[in-house]
Amino acid sequence: MLLWVGLGNPEPGMARQRHNIGFMALDVIASRHGFSPWRQRFRGLVAEGTVGGEKVLALKPMTYMNDSGQSVQPAAAFYKLEPAAITAFHDELDLIPGKIRVKRGGGAAGHNGLRSMDRMLGSPDYWRVRLGIGHPGSKERVLGYVLGDFAKADVAWLVPTLDAVADSAALLAAGKPEDFMTKVALLTQDVS
Repeated sequence: MLLWVGLGNPEPGMARQRHNIGFMALDVIASRHGFSPWRQRFRGLVAEGTVGGEKVLALKPMTYMNDSGQSVQPAAAFYKLEPAAITAFHDELDLIPGKIRVKRGGGAAGHNGLRSMDRMLGSPDYWRVRLGIGHPGSKERVLGYVLGDFAKADVAWLVPTLDAVADSAALLAAGKPEDFMTKVALLTQDVS
């Protein structure tokens, strides 16, 4: 089993914020691949399904971003999952909007959701799907930017990117992150 975690904040008024792109990605994956309805478990919302023949538990922590690990750790412990079976989908300031990068392990790079997961899992050795949202230009503007809603103009790249992630998810489930990134890039190459 794989545990795919979307990072975000639970308040309905936060649903369209840049920080919630991880939730958005999981919603599209779950919808596209016919996952079960979302239900409450592990201090979050979970849905189960199959992607590319692999059983996947999708988890959206309802603990707020800074405490995401408090939801991820009990889910991983319940299913006896090693960090390598966990993938976090999260916003990434250091990538241009719509750019996707996948890596295993590494630092939190100032991302409080990842920092919480590292602390609660006792290891940073899980997979990360870094979903580019761009940078506002200065460090002082970061908090307002990530907690701001996507602009109407962002829909032009956001929707195709989330669709491409869902359409390419079987490659991610198969442990082929390079092929996943390549397919997402091909599916979104005409998106500006």
